[in-house]
Amino acid sequence: MEGLSIYLKPTYYIDYDSPSVWQTSKEIVASHPEEPAKSIFNFVRDKTLYNPYSPFYRPEHYQASRTLERGEGFCIQKAVLLTALARAHGIPSRLLFADIRNYLVPQKLWGMMKTNLFVFHGYNELFIDGRWIKVTPTFDIGMCKRLNLRPVEFDGHNPAVFHSHDLNGRLHIEYVADHGHFADLPFEEIMEGFSRAYKEDMLSRWKDASLQT
Repeated sequence: MEGLSIYLKPTYYIDYDSPSVWQTSKEIVASHPEEPAKSIFNFVRDKTLYNPYSPFYRPEHYQASRTLERGEGFCIQKAVLLTALARAHGIPSRLLFADIRNYLVPQKLWGMMKTNLFVFHGYNELFIDGRWIKVTPTFDIGMCKRLNLRPVEFDGHNPAVFHSHDLNGRLHIEYVADHGHFADLPFEEIMEGFSRAYKEDMLSRWKDASLQT
């Protein structure tokens, strides 16, 4: 595990050394000890609701303990929380980032974004069964049911990322660029990516929307 030690450490963002994250991880695994990775994934997917208007512009907005306290977040924030809960149980975890297109952007979100391109979508890799496995805990099951999306199901051993089409067969998610994996959240790189991809008025609308949540 020596080569994996960097993926087990707490950081400012992946703060599983905070009492709330540590205790939550232990409670999740205690309830499903035979499937720890699956139970942690399901907790982040469904108990931490997806909110694309969550605050995004300060480092503290991405701390796992803050996201856990809010009970909601967008993809990057949920990925950081999953990493923290997994590491607290001794499961090596790291962050992945990709640019994706969402062809089913809800009208309200389209009004803010004016694009279906989401840069630096955050998700995870967990080291299980001697290999890295990609998982995406972004969309909670309640949202998937409301929008007739195909939920991402993780069995604890095999990759579980966004489906390309929804339950009606409509094109949904397309992965268009890969930014690689990280042991910790690259906050400055993400902010620079947002600035390059989005106009200032869009970022202002996002900030205004986050202040109202």
